[in-house]
Amino acid sequence: MEQRCLGPWRKRFSEAFDLQTRLTDLSDSTLYFLAQPGEHSSMGYYEFIMGVLDLGAAAKFHYLDNRDQMRVVDIHLFLADQMRFEMMCRLGWIKGFEAEKFSLFELVRDFDRLADRCRQKAPQLALSHPEYAGYSALAGTDKEVFIRRLLQPALDAFKERL
Repeated sequence: MEQRCLGPWRKRFSEAFDLQTRLTDLSDSTLYFLAQPGEHSSMGYYEFIMGVLDLGAAAKFHYLDNRDQMRVVDIHLFLADQMRFEMMCRLGWIKGFEAEKFSLFELVRDFDRLADRCRQKAPQLALSHPEYAGYSALAGTDKEVFIRRLLQPALDAFKERL
């Protein structure tokens, strides 16, 4: 199972991954690749997700039935958010977040349970962030939207670190 799930990533990223690998274990370059939006990173997600779910190779994504395609896409979007939160943590922009407690394998395998748990405990902007005052004046989901809007500035800042 480990080879099916992680073999494509080991080849793609030339890194050692196992079923216990967490977001914090990813190299900066792998995290940066996976945090980027777009089709280029999507295939990386599909490789891993389809391996965990035993749905075949990522190249077969478009041949999956609609239900399986939607499940893969939902998990992909969830994982992409978690990658971006990890990137923002490394930048010191947000405090810890719920998904950092789990392995990448668990985040896919237990998606239904863990995605809800992670949504209920959204990441919090760090006090040291220059826009914290504006953030702290917001309520509930507006805080989540605020953090999501930091994606492009976070990608730019993180790229400078590489």
